[in-house]
Amino acid sequence: MTREQFLTLVEREQEALRGFLLALCCGNKGDADDLAQDALVKAYLSSAGYQDRGRFRSWLFKIAHNTFLNHRASLRTVATLDEARTLVSPNTADGSFEHQSLYLALRTLPPKERSAITLYYLSGYDIKEIAAITDTSEDAVKKQLSRGRDKLKERLKL
Repeated sequence: MTREQFLTLVEREQEALRGFLLALCCGNKGDADDLAQDALVKAYLSSAGYQDRGRFRSWLFKIAHNTFLNHRASLRTVATLDEARTLVSPNTADGSFEHQSLYLALRTLPPKERSAITLYYLSGYDIKEIAAITDTSEDAVKKQLSRGRDKLKERLKL
């Protein structure tokens, strides 16, 4: 893949990538932007190995997901919404942001459940695609989605 081809594909997918990482980072724009930048650098360095067998977006999201998992230690998971509220920083979407309560609830999920929920509901991937992006089985993705939904329902009182 040439540099120009890569830039064209990234330009088309950049907004979706940032939205995906913003959700994984529970609204923390600074963390999401840092991870996006890291993922794009990794993707560019790996672009020679990209084979146009699938969607570029899936390939890019897989790199971004792995980048997120590698940095998850700095993205502390919390047990309750109250605890999540105490971690809201100036880099987090403002309190009036329409998805703030969802981001707070997502922060309480383990990273694998958060990834499955984000990819399925916010990015529109099916279970097979999520399994490929996250390097897990389809059954594992189904379990992560089920557990994540149950926890979000409980925490958001749905």
